[in-house]
Amino acid sequence: MVIPVHDVNPVRRTAWVTYALIAANVVVFVFLTPGALGEGGLAQFCRLQAFLDQWALVPRELIHHRMPNLVPTGDTGVGPQGPGCVIGPPDYAKSPELSVLTSMFLHGGWLHLLGNMLFLWIFGNNVEDRMGHVRYLLFYVVCGYAASYGFALTNPDATTPLIGAAGAVAGVLGAYLVLYPKARVWVLVPFLIFLPVRLPAWIVLGLWFALQAVYSSGAGVTGAGTVAYLAHVVGFVAGMLLAWPLKPGTPPPPEPGGILFGRQARRTW
Repeated sequence: MVIPVHDVNPVRRTAWVTYALIAANVVVFVFLTPGALGEGGLAQFCRLQAFLDQWALVPRELIHHRMPNLVPTGDTGVGPQGPGCVIGPPDYAKSPELSVLTSMFLHGGWLHLLGNMLFLWIFGNNVEDRMGHVRYLLFYVVCGYAASYGFALTNPDATTPLIGAAGAVAGVLGAYLVLYPKARVWVLVPFLIFLPVRLPAWIVLGLWFALQAVYSSGAGVTGAGTVAYLAHVVGFVAGMLLAWPLKPGTPPPPEPGGILFGRQARRTW
């Protein structure tokens, strides 16, 4: 998989919504998610489980609209099988539909968070520039909901929390592919070392989508896996469909020249 680092596609206005979404995701992870700073241990694990059960999307709750009678409380205890997390009746009221939104701002680790935010940073500004701030925000949320419901409908009895901004970010990638397929994207290609290469967006994003589609079918993935690849696929397709009406009026990105080196290359990086 290539790693995108920059696109050659200038914008007309500041991408305030994209920046705000990135900031919100970072703040939630660093300051609200238990154990984000690497505490470790059983106590941290139990607090994290309780936090996710309250705020993350659980497909079974969303589809059947039934809340579990017992959930982790965040406390630790010792039972017949040794130390573990205490469970008890929930002391909060949870809306499964609202949990779809809150789960978009939860991440399971630094790599999970930084990977999603990198793609949002590179491709979100141009999509926001084309759609406008308010419409882009609505688009982002709709793609996130489409991805979450798409995964939940195909896994209606799953009880593992579904977290992350990847479904909504996948919608942004789908929109970018429709609006700017010929924009050039600088990527790092792992080949002994990371080689910088400039490729058209349709290759970079098309390859990303193809991999998600293959993985969602179970091919190339060991075991059940912990990544909801199907949510990525649904979000990407939703983004493409929603952006398609904007394609005719979208000006093409500037056509870059040949590969540049030295100071000239740094100016366009």
